[in-house]
Amino acid sequence: ELALPAYFFFVSPAGALAVLLNLPHSYPEMPSFKDMGHQALVRFPGMPPFRAVDMPQGMHDKDSDLTKGLLYQFSRIPEGRGVLVNTLDWLEPTALRALGDGVCVPGRPTPPVFCIGLLVDGGYGEKSRPDGGANKCLAWLDKQPHRSVVFLCFGSQGAFSAAQLKEIALGLESSGHRFLWAVRSPPEQQGEPDLEGLLPAGFLERTRDRGMVLADWVPQAQVLRHEAVGAFVTHGGWNSAMEAIMSGLPMICWPLYAEQALNKVFMVDEMKIAVEVAGYEEGMVKAEEVEAKVRLLMETEEGRKLREMLVVARKMALDANAKGGSSQVAFAKFLCDLENSTST
Repeated sequence: ELALPAYFFFVSPAGALAVLLNLPHSYPEMPSFKDMGHQALVRFPGMPPFRAVDMPQGMHDKDSDLTKGLLYQFSRIPEGRGVLVNTLDWLEPTALRALGDGVCVPGRPTPPVFCIGLLVDGGYGEKSRPDGGANKCLAWLDKQPHRSVVFLCFGSQGAFSAAQLKEIALGLESSGHRFLWAVRSPPEQQGEPDLEGLLPAGFLERTRDRGMVLADWVPQAQVLRHEAVGAFVTHGGWNSAMEAIMSGLPMICWPLYAEQALNKVFMVDEMKIAVEVAGYEEGMVKAEEVEAKVRLLMETEEGRKLREMLVVARKMALDANAKGGSSQVAFAKFLCDLENSTST
């Protein structure tokens, strides 16, 4: 109403932006994602086909008030003057090409997209908790061999059932690899988790020479930067993914909520920086699958190739944010556009 120039800051991948901008145009002609079945494929401009179950959970029912509200929000983005996206142009060329060609938003211009990532602080602002958990786990990592530890952490809302925690524990034990695991209480329980009661009998004792389990919290960004960590099991939140990229770590994606399954599609199929666990969409991942994916990343040729890709991705991210890099140039273009918009 005031004719002020509006810019959006989009904190997920550019691929997600491409999908969400197209949804207000395509979804009315489609059935609800929840009615398609887990294996049904959906198609959007600039993206390979992916399963309907991997769409953001808030979009699964097209008739819900939540979905209608989100579609309205997505339909307003093209009215803005530009979109700043926390990504690298090198990471997502296909999606960015679709956005640039205007095929995601039929019938009207798509505002310019400025790739200004990867914006991540690397853990320098993290503070230790009063219980000293940060110092404890970092001191433990100092004693482990180079790139030997699998780190499992699932975000501030990443809670599993007691049955799933036992499957994870058995898979880690069977893999034979070192691990650092942040465990939260199951959703039905309150307070700090009772590790002895939640995990298989004798697990903590049997694995004490090669594993550490911490209740509730670890300084994730600092752990990911540690040279002892060799792989990251994550829910696939974009902030966590960027931290892993900046640390050169391949990922095992275990989506839990929000847009994480969609992020997984990009990270596994497009960016080639991760693998996924089978069974997450059914609500239970078996111990054998946990063991298999840990071994894949830590022991196999496929895991070696993922590591090589992450070395390249990290370098590209650092170059993009250096003086004259693509992200610096994109931010300068945004500032120039902003100045022009306010002077007219």
